[in-house]
Amino acid sequence: MTANTSESPRPVTLTHPSAQHPPRSQMNRVARRFLRHRLAVTGSVMLIAIMLYVTLGALIFTEAQANYNDTSRRLEAPSTQHPFGTDTIGRDILARTIYGGQISLLIGVFAVSVSVTVGVMVGVVSGYYGGWIDGLLMRFTEAMLCIPSLLLLLVISKFLGGRIPDVNFLGREFSGSVIVIIAIIGLTSWMYLARIVRASVLSLKQAEFIVAAEALGAPTRRVILAHILPNILAPVIVSATLGVAGAILSEAYISFLGLGVKPPTATWGNMLDGASRFIAEAPWLWLCPGVLILITVMSINFVGDGLRDALDPRSDNKV
Repeated sequence: MTANTSESPRPVTLTHPSAQHPPRSQMNRVARRFLRHRLAVTGSVMLIAIMLYVTLGALIFTEAQANYNDTSRRLEAPSTQHPFGTDTIGRDILARTIYGGQISLLIGVFAVSVSVTVGVMVGVVSGYYGGWIDGLLMRFTEAMLCIPSLLLLLVISKFLGGRIPDVNFLGREFSGSVIVIIAIIGLTSWMYLARIVRASVLSLKQAEFIVAAEALGAPTRRVILAHILPNILAPVIVSATLGVAGAILSEAYISFLGLGVKPPTATWGNMLDGASRFIAEAPWLWLCPGVLILITVMSINFVGDGLRDALDPRSDNKV
């Protein structure tokens, strides 16, 4: 008779799903969502190409070459010597699109920096403090929204044009009209961002961690800088990205109307203005800067759309 032997059951190890698949960090999730957005990736590649064009091109052409005129070669069609042709006074369009692109992108970035700074300050102060401060700031914001931005741009540009001296920045001389355009665009485009930031702060300041920080006696400055601002970065980043495209277009509008950056400083906008009288006779005058504006604005909008989707936490279930 044999003893009844039975194997002891093997211990079962329970593992949490997160142990097998460690959670990705927030930055990794954002990057993953962004890379799955095909238009955003395409826009990024196009934008990098534009940046390389205006930076590496400056290693081939000097600014003096971009402004050098040879009236004996005016309105020449594209050729091996001048791949984009020449303009009405014989300047090389390729060189001018390179340096004009630098100014247009500089205006876009710095104008948005001004706009974001003002918009975030107004929105945070209005949303956090509330009361009469909120009422006063929002009424002022709504009053600014009632004024057509393009009309305001034209009036201020006409009034200040030529009154600001040239400035030297990073060893390069910039026309005073560039500073005027940056200030005008930045100070007339902050209103929508201010309202977005205010709405975000109004909902955020009721959150438990904000209430806890205030209850523990954290100073207002620390609450705003350490707890509120980091949590409203997503809409600010998206707005800033799309704002660069808007600033480039705004500069093109007012330069096309003859009230933008003054020659000989080139921008894509004032190059279009110079081409307006030769649309049929010399299409290369407007085609080159026009295509560059189109590609730049389109790529920035693609990147902005991708960032908006990537920074949306509700997109987690799609990844």
